This record gives sequence, structure tokens and C-alpha cells, in this order.
Amino acid sequence: MGTPEFAVPSLNALVRSDDQVVGVVTQPDRPKGRGHTLTPSPVKLAAQHAGIPVLQPVKIKTTEFLNALAEWKPDVIAVTAFGRILPPTVLALPPKGCINVHGSLLPKYRGAAPVQWAVINGDTETGITTMLMDEGMDTGAMLLQERLPIAPDDTAGTLAPRLAELGGRLLAATIAQLKAGTLTPRAQDHSRATMAPLLKKEDGLIDWSMSARVLANRVRGLTPWPGAYTFLDRDRWTIWRASAAPGQADGNPGTIVRMTPHSIRVATGDGFLDLIEIQPANSKRMTVAQYLAGHSPTAGQRFSSGNA
Repeated sequence: MGTPEFAVPSLNALVRSDDQVVGVVTQPDRPKGRGHTLTPSPVKLAAQHAGIPVLQPVKIKTTEFLNALAEWKPDVIAVTAFGRILPPTVLALPPKGCINVHGSLLPKYRGAAPVQWAVINGDTETGITTMLMDEGMDTGAMLLQERLPIAPDDTAGTLAPRLAELGGRLLAATIAQLKAGTLTPRAQDHSRATMAPLLKKEDGLIDWSMSARVLANRVRGLTPWPGAYTFLDRDRWTIWRASAAPGQADGNPGTIVRMTPHSIRVATGDGFLDLIEIQPANSKRMTVAQYLAGHSPTAGQRFSSGNA
């Protein structure tokens, strides 16, 4: 059971294993693009390529879906970024349980956006945890766990594919060890749990009173979605790449301090944020060097957190 690109390596790892993937469950096709064309999920495309039957329930508590799932008689249900909370009827269906691939070192970052929050918070490592699912939000007993470093220039978008590949390898290893009887589930220390809630578009709005280091990490963690953004006059700018620089600014947070050939330096609540790659309103994504070749922002102009 899975939906986005992050879940494809998990499916592929199971297809390559000695076990039989009897079926795939994924989200219904969604409208996409300007034409709102119904588009299958990446997991559906991978399943079709492998010739595996697919179910796409609109609701997962219906008798119709539960009966169809039961007909497959799964020994194990593997779940990676499916996007729905599984009801007790599904959790209880497979004799060996439901195994989840989670993109963090549990109990840290339970929830829907563990990859993004690890980068936003400036962590230098994260990892994958496989666990037996229960009715809680990522609260089940852990099976295998492996760490992965976060590079200083990683974004959520560059980190996720590496985690996804690790998740596929760890899922296959988890099932193999469970079958061999060599894996003992370990309860999580719930007192150490932290949450990684789903990000919303408005979470991308830059608060210039934050420190430059915090803002640089937010830009990394919010890339590619929902994107970190701000306003210059009434124009919305998306900030795709930025770096923190030390120093004490004279101007108010958000004020443009100076331009270099490759950056726009902006005052923050603590230090400066050098904008390196941007997307001004009604423009394409570009480096600041490309932007400055045709535009002349001035020191003293101020970015804001609103378009009024």
C-alpha cells in the first residue's frame, strides 16, 4: 500500500524479492496540471509495469474494498506513504501484520512530513524505521532502523529519494528476517516522541524576524513543496536556495542590505540571509546572478510577510 514516488522503491524491492506481491493498493487517480487530467499515482504506474493487480479505493472502510483485499489473502501488508489511516479491520487482516516504512528514526518525527521537518530543524542525520503498525500515529513496535546523513546542502527534495531507496532495502530485509524468525519487535520510547505534521502552503511564508540559520534550513526543508516565499512590494517571490551569513544588521528584518554578483543579502532577526536562487512573480526559477542581469533591486527595499 503506497502512493507517491517515495513508495516506489519499496514496491520495487518487494518485486525483486523471493516473495510474491499479490496486489497493490494506492490512492485514486487525481486531476493534475492545467488540464486537470486524471493522473495515476507513481505506485500505480510501477504496479502496472510489473503486472500486479491494483485497487484504488475512494474509501477504505467499505465492505467492497475490505472483501477485495481479503480475497488476496495477504500474509503481510507493507505500507509506505499510502496517505490514509488504516482502520483496525485492515490492520488485523494479515496474519503477520502490517509493516510500515517510515522516513525517520522513530520515535522522532512521527507524522506525515518527517523528511521535511528533519531538514527544517537543521538535523545532520535521519533514517528509516520499519515497524509493526498499530492504531496510533506511527506508534507501533520498531523492527529495523538505519541512519542516513543529511548533507548541509540537502533539501527535502534531494534527501527523499535516498531515504526512499533505503526504505526499500530495509523493507525487504525486515520481511526476510521476520520469516526467518530472527527479528524481535522493540517498543518505542513514547516519552521521546516528536511530531512531524503535514505541511500546508502557508507554512512556506518567510518570517524575517527568525534567524538567518533557521530561515536557511526552512528554505531547504520547504523545497520543493510548499516552497519558501516572501513578498517584495506586492510581488510574491519563491526562495529556492539561500545561505546564512553572520553579522548584525542595521535595518529591519527583511531589508535588502546589498547585492553581490551572485546573491541578494537580506537582514534577518539574527544575521543575514543570502538569496542565491529565486523565482520572482510571473517568472521562471533562476539564479540571482541571472535576475540581476536584468533587474536592479536597491538596498533599503524590504521583503515582507504579506502582499498588502
